[in-house]
Amino acid sequence: MSRDFDLLIRSGTVVDGTGGAPRVADVAVLDGRIAAVGAVAGRATEEIDARGLMVTPGFVDIHTHYDGQVTWEDCTAPSSNHGVTTAVMGNCGVGFAPCRPADRERLMRLMEGVEDIPELVMSGGLPWNWETFPEYLDVVGRQRRDIDVAAQLPHSCLRIYVMGERGARREPATEADLKQMTFLAQEAMTAGALGFATSRSVFHRDRDGMPIPTKDSAEAELHAIAAGMKAAGHGVIEALFDFSHLESEFDVLRRVSARSGRPVSFTVTQTFEYIHEWKRALALVADANRAGVKIKGQVIGRPTGMLLGLDLSFNPFSLHPTYQALAHLPLDQRIKQLRTSEVRARILSEGPADATYYMLNFLKRYDRMFVLGDPPCYSPPLDTSIAALAAKRSVSPEELVYDLLLEKDGHNILFLPIGNYAEGNMDATFAMLSDSHTLYGLGDGGAHYGCICDAGYPTYMLTYWTRDRVDGQRLGLSEVIKGLSRDPALAVGLEDRGLVAPGQKADLNIIDYDKLHLHAPHVAFDLPANGRRLKQAADGYIATLVNGVVTYREGVYTGAREGRLVRGPQKAAPPG
Repeated sequence: MSRDFDLLIRSGTVVDGTGGAPRVADVAVLDGRIAAVGAVAGRATEEIDARGLMVTPGFVDIHTHYDGQVTWEDCTAPSSNHGVTTAVMGNCGVGFAPCRPADRERLMRLMEGVEDIPELVMSGGLPWNWETFPEYLDVVGRQRRDIDVAAQLPHSCLRIYVMGERGARREPATEADLKQMTFLAQEAMTAGALGFATSRSVFHRDRDGMPIPTKDSAEAELHAIAAGMKAAGHGVIEALFDFSHLESEFDVLRRVSARSGRPVSFTVTQTFEYIHEWKRALALVADANRAGVKIKGQVIGRPTGMLLGLDLSFNPFSLHPTYQALAHLPLDQRIKQLRTSEVRARILSEGPADATYYMLNFLKRYDRMFVLGDPPCYSPPLDTSIAALAAKRSVSPEELVYDLLLEKDGHNILFLPIGNYAEGNMDATFAMLSDSHTLYGLGDGGAHYGCICDAGYPTYMLTYWTRDRVDGQRLGLSEVIKGLSRDPALAVGLEDRGLVAPGQKADLNIIDYDKLHLHAPHVAFDLPANGRRLKQAADGYIATLVNGVVTYREGVYTGAREGRLVRGPQKAAPPG
């Protein structure tokens, strides 16, 4: 018997990505595209009964770091466990191409320091069968995976490739250097880069504590790179800088965008040091857009920060000499030692061996440190902090933390929110998410394997912001779906996805909204060289489709490798 479609999703509640009201409809798929939405007559090779379920576009995550992971495995987890069907990598100006063989170790040290990916994992996983950026894209493009990926040209890689040791030492680029950067940027865009990314943050350092090579790069260097993008005719610019120099850094980006015509997005967050600067940042963004300069702020919709534990990258005693002497031991042996009264007394009596370590001020913020719990609580009341609980129990915060870390056989996780929780509530985050000039992002999937796990933010956006929040305003379901799908897709030039509409790419989620649930992060040792990473599972994703093929059922990978490298902007296909 003939079939009209490859797949029919029957009677689901379609939240289509436009921001419009949900409606009950069928969704028909043919040849990897959405063929029809509505009351669809006809038969299909496979039908899915979606009555009582929500049908959405696949989610587009524009801020990830899967640059290495896509070369050694076909699963883009944990993002793909949360409805993401397209991931954009190469953010913060770090990656692995272009790269001369002599600079491979340098780039791995940089990635380890900035993104907490152990060099042992990279050495064991990266094939390094490329040098130029186009060659890297060819390597990624030859492999199929669970979702689509797109790449940006990383500024640090470009700078070191052109300037060598001079670039790593942050010396000014010469006219010859700038000319070559312009050429290579145009070459990368022409080969399929979606954009260019840079970091100017003092917090981005390599494994040895050296600042990222792009921190002090001159405005002329950014103009030269953007000129190459302009010549290629496309490309977005992603940037991260410190709010200590908000006005001057923003003005640089605004001038670069105005001259090149290239749209810009940059990280916007609320921190302890700069509680209200996000307001000024978004005011500057609004002013730029009124003047015709396309700039957006990237915002993550939950408090973000460090996860601390005995089997994670950091805990409050990581820099104590006695703990450092035990850190190499397997977890069970380390716990056995930590439970002895002698070791406990020594660690609690010590201070950090390196009192200048730049993250030290965060590791001791007991007034903003919490037990994460399961299900995880990302907006805990301040009276449940480690400092508050210790005061109630008449013990020191260090004593309480020590005992908490040993719970759950050493797998207990503490949460130290650094961004978006400076005032102990979610009101600032709500305002940032509601701003017309912001984008959802900053999930950082593929990075921070041992201290951050924010790639599950799509599930958090749907559960907390549209359903579960009780202490403030919620966001509309259609608004959040649009923010997870169509808005980021358009922001990076992917017009062919992010909508449930005829002609669009058939990347879809079928979700049991009422049962949607975010689990606590957990540690898995499944990276190259038995490397560790944090993962986070979710319930409620009945199916995820890429190119019209089911890639995940009930959160389990089907093995279908429909994901491909997206080369450059994509125009929407006409319906029919």
